[in-house]
Amino acid sequence: MTPPLILAIDQGTTGTTVLLLDDKMQVCGKGYRELAQSYPAPGLVEHDPEGIWQSVLGAMADARAQAPEGTIAAIGVTNQRETTLLWERSTGRPVAPAIVWQDRRTVDHCESLRAAGKEPLFQSRTGLRLDPYFSGTKIAWLLANIPGLASRARDGDIAFGTVDSFLVWRLSAGQSHITDASNAARTLLFDLHLLDWNADLCRLLDVPMAILPRVCPSAGALAMTRDVPGIPDGTPITGIAGDQQAALYGQGCYAPGDAKCTFGTGSFLLMNVGNKPVLSQHRLLGTVAWRTNDTTYALEGSAFVSGALIQWLRDGLGIVQSAAQVESMAGSVADTGGVTIVPALAGLGAPHWRPEARGTISGISRATTAAHLARAALEAMALQNVDLVRAMEADAGHSITALRVDGGAVENNLLMQMQADFLGADIIRPAMVESTALGAAELAAFGVGLGNSAGQSGDRAATTFHPRISTTERERVVTRWREAVAKC
Repeated sequence: MTPPLILAIDQGTTGTTVLLLDDKMQVCGKGYRELAQSYPAPGLVEHDPEGIWQSVLGAMADARAQAPEGTIAAIGVTNQRETTLLWERSTGRPVAPAIVWQDRRTVDHCESLRAAGKEPLFQSRTGLRLDPYFSGTKIAWLLANIPGLASRARDGDIAFGTVDSFLVWRLSAGQSHITDASNAARTLLFDLHLLDWNADLCRLLDVPMAILPRVCPSAGALAMTRDVPGIPDGTPITGIAGDQQAALYGQGCYAPGDAKCTFGTGSFLLMNVGNKPVLSQHRLLGTVAWRTNDTTYALEGSAFVSGALIQWLRDGLGIVQSAAQVESMAGSVADTGGVTIVPALAGLGAPHWRPEARGTISGISRATTAAHLARAALEAMALQNVDLVRAMEADAGHSITALRVDGGAVENNLLMQMQADFLGADIIRPAMVESTALGAAELAAFGVGLGNSAGQSGDRAATTFHPRISTTERERVVTRWREAVAKC
């Protein structure tokens, strides 16, 4: 008898990955479709919602073609999180491009709320800071700038969702308008203590509660498919989580103190803090990790530009022809030659929270080569995470001795060694780096009764990178980095 399959949809910033996994969480089929990026003006980043949906359909078809046998027992969905979509309830048609999490158009709105003294309220209820990163001010911008949309929203004609909500709406042919707590917690509208939408925060942002999805657990009987090509009607959708929380789950970070870092477009570091929310005193974020039998919370720090820095070297500067070239080029020189890159291409995230910051390259001399710039880019990716870990350790009250990693950039051995060296901790890279999709699959398996609430990853093969440099050398590099950050 063919074992049941779990279909995991990982809809990310630059593309969609779909995995088909068996009951032992082994990959049977994989599909990937790239997603076009749109930058209509400086600081603005948008996606075509229909492009998102077509990328999911294409990746699902590709995965199924590799594993045509077996019944799909459940579907798990994970997604780029704060990206904001509005659509008509009657037709399912999006009313505007999706505003991507990287978009900075609501800087002024956030600053006006901060100047009015509202940030402590938002932080105490949501665990978040007032920043354009999050969905709430993006919703407010759309309602204020599209004629007639605010009144339609108040009348209940318009639905809001992060990408998970939009996908479940499409997968269910409009029968289910839901999200899970991990995604809701990224909106500036969700109360970590009540585990529901906060009416006072909605009023402050002038967001009608009628547009909001129902908040569900991260695993369970959440929705059913309908009219999806290649997927039988009635296939249960039983797992939903934001991409970073799904990666935390997929990495097996089930105990308080366990931490992981995902190297994607940005860099996202999360620590499991148990069943009570922790409100950061060091400019990090408190968030929901997942809700299964109980609610698990996390601390999070995010650097907005990580893998995107390598894309910029390739597409913006033309220094490399492919991302794969960066490791060999950077490894051809012993150090950066004094060059430091601060990749504030979309402002600085945690723990700095400086949306006005812009990227800098300092220390250039006549001797600087493309190889020095490539190495400085890798150093910057690792050093951002040092800032995040130190703040996280201060909040949690203990040190991180090992950090699990995932994402496309972790295949770069030089980068992983730099991360171990600069952090002074072991870096653990699993053989399967698709931790985000794996977490979605494990949540879906639990939701349909094929797994348990502690996931199914077990002891997977992994490579460990140990620190090699001296404390003196580590402090020298970190000091140079922090001096550069202070000047950008």
